[in-house]
Amino acid sequence: MKTIIDTNFQPNKIDKIEECIKYSLLPAFFDNKEIFVTTKETLIDALNFYNKLSLPYEIIITDKDSFDRLNKKLLEFKTQNELQNTSIEDEIEEELSLDDFLKNGLNILEENSAPIIKFVNSLFYQAIQKNASDIHIETHETFGLIRFRIDGVLITQASIDKNIINLVINRIKVISNLDISEKRIPQDGRTQIKIADKATDIRVSIIPTYFGEKVVMRLLMESTQIPTLEELGFNDEVIKGFKTLLEHSYGMILVTGPTGSGKSTTLHAFLQIIASEEKNIITVEDPVEYKSNNINQIQVNQKVGLTFASGLRSILRQDPDVIMVGEIRDKETATTAIQAALTGHLMLSTLHTNNAAATISRLMDIGIEPFLLSSSIIGILSQRLVRVLCDCKEIDENDYSEYKITNKVYKAVGCKKCNFTGYKKRKAIGELFIMNDYVKSLIAKGSDEIALKQAMQKEGMKTLKENLIEMIKNGETSIKEAIRVGLRD
Repeated sequence: MKTIIDTNFQPNKIDKIEECIKYSLLPAFFDNKEIFVTTKETLIDALNFYNKLSLPYEIIITDKDSFDRLNKKLLEFKTQNELQNTSIEDEIEEELSLDDFLKNGLNILEENSAPIIKFVNSLFYQAIQKNASDIHIETHETFGLIRFRIDGVLITQASIDKNIINLVINRIKVISNLDISEKRIPQDGRTQIKIADKATDIRVSIIPTYFGEKVVMRLLMESTQIPTLEELGFNDEVIKGFKTLLEHSYGMILVTGPTGSGKSTTLHAFLQIIASEEKNIITVEDPVEYKSNNINQIQVNQKVGLTFASGLRSILRQDPDVIMVGEIRDKETATTAIQAALTGHLMLSTLHTNNAAATISRLMDIGIEPFLLSSSIIGILSQRLVRVLCDCKEIDENDYSEYKITNKVYKAVGCKKCNFTGYKKRKAIGELFIMNDYVKSLIAKGSDEIALKQAMQKEGMKTLKENLIEMIKNGETSIKEAIRVGLRD
């Protein structure tokens, strides 16, 4: 038994790989010899497991970093095996042979990867590793693109041969129980993958485009992955306001913003705060993005007539304390939600509006009476997700006096740590308005959006624009990112 440190061991993919990982006895290659690798801290467990094996490999003790690198490689191999759906045979008949596939030299594939199945599995694995929310697969005239949505922005991962893209899409259809032969109409499905014993649901949407099909896969999260309000990045004043609102036993709380602004995540963070054995919490969502063990969740199904409105009507007969509706899209849903809020239920929902004041105008536009809004709504949050600059940021020398910023302004650069994007994470900001008598009286009179916004600001609401300028002054984000999010709205 000898010690070798600071080495990139190559994984040896033996049969009992799962047990080897469990007991920290990792199979590897070193100098073309088959060995086992462990550390001083895990040596006893590793030796106990080694004595049960019939493989006379030499045991090498290494440092933690080298051990972790090898462990990660073996976990990836284990994950790729788990991802394969053994109940479905992958018998897609295409002209492209295995040799043709490998000759294309995809930079995303390792030399020991199997063709299409391993490629799709690797795609899922990498998306989760990079914290992507969506995977986009696009077909163009002579090639295909694979892009991940990371921190709200699409980033190209690979440009590959069109024939391979077709095979990849077929594989995704197989694991999502969709029709491989149907390429003329949109299809929706679901699948599930396992990464290191953690299941992740994936919602699949396929549409026909001019040159082929486009696939978008949304990675859906577990309740254990729901961030807290503090982790989302909201400031202390807003968090305090949230908690005040959630103490109400009835009334409506609305979260607004464009698609991808984190509305659903915020609602689920709310629900985790108020969830208890004493409360019956029911949601109706499209889709169920976070699976939670302490709330009852309904998935919208348009095909059988289960809409937000019909689901909400059924929920009201289930003796709920708290109701969450994924989105208010029409007058029927809005009316039912307001009735629920007025009859003793705490109602949470979302709308697609740009600011808190516009939420009131939007509900009036779809036909809700002003007096109902003033009686039912207790608070409105309009939020955005803003990318935070990586440490590689640099001073931006441009003139931004139009925004009345005199501090140093920083811009994105890009490095290995941030995957050369210039940004390392996202932070939630929001304008939160808790209803008071003055603004309620304006709503009841049918005041327009401009008057409501002015009144909310007069009553102390900090706007999204003010939040963005504060982030720029603190060096947290760039002007370019702030404009993308809505600095000029």
